[in-house]
Amino acid sequence: MSVKLVKSGHVARITLNRPEKMNALDRAHYSALTEAWVAVRDDDAVRSVVVTGSGDKAFCAGADLKGFTTNGPPLSELWNPQIGMLLNRGIELYKPVVAAVNGYCLGGGMTLLMATDMRIACPEATFAVTEVQRGVVAANGGTQRILKQLPHAIGMELLLTGRRMDAEEALHWGLINRIVPQEELLGAAMEQAETLAANAPLAVRASKELALRSYDMDLQAGLRAEQVTNRLIQTSGDVLEGARAFAENRPPVFKGE
Repeated sequence: MSVKLVKSGHVARITLNRPEKMNALDRAHYSALTEAWVAVRDDDAVRSVVVTGSGDKAFCAGADLKGFTTNGPPLSELWNPQIGMLLNRGIELYKPVVAAVNGYCLGGGMTLLMATDMRIACPEATFAVTEVQRGVVAANGGTQRILKQLPHAIGMELLLTGRRMDAEEALHWGLINRIVPQEELLGAAMEQAETLAANAPLAVRASKELALRSYDMDLQAGLRAEQVTNRLIQTSGDVLEGARAFAENRPPVFKGE
């Protein structure tokens, strides 16, 4: 199976499963990845997601360029932008996503990483936006997200040179949240996802959407969006459960309704 989707409680784990190719993605694998993202988006039982790569060498080495540069899609697909929705292109997924970076994170792997919400990496992880070294641009959000997540000079250096960054430098610039040993990586990512899944799911999704949309809204519009969203969520059962749990000094049991 090229992309594994496993659900455990309220957490889903998506694993890019092509270790012999450093988890590089060709058209078939991108299609399978689309199906996985749609599945976790549409399953209300899933509240958070972990994405990682198979093996201990690579998170994702990006697109398998043999299939992309020599056999491009028909031009008509340019006017069907919702085909093949991915986390980093098109799909609106407001459940939090945690990346467990277990090795090389290159090209399309970086664009996937930058579309996640939290990132944990092993010491051996290596990061690079390599597309310009192959004659293409960092599509699927690569050129659009990098300057929002890194200082201008650092982001432009990575984007225009394709140079590699190790885990310590990625941590320094805030591209990842923390570094843990390889053998603890998946456990740490799953623990983070479980923590996220324990919170009120409607509030978590709304918070993520508001934060992402803030890039495109001025402050007044954003404040108004917060106000309207909070008023709507105040009608949910989760708000009542949160208040009861606080009064009873117990952990809340949220149902997302």
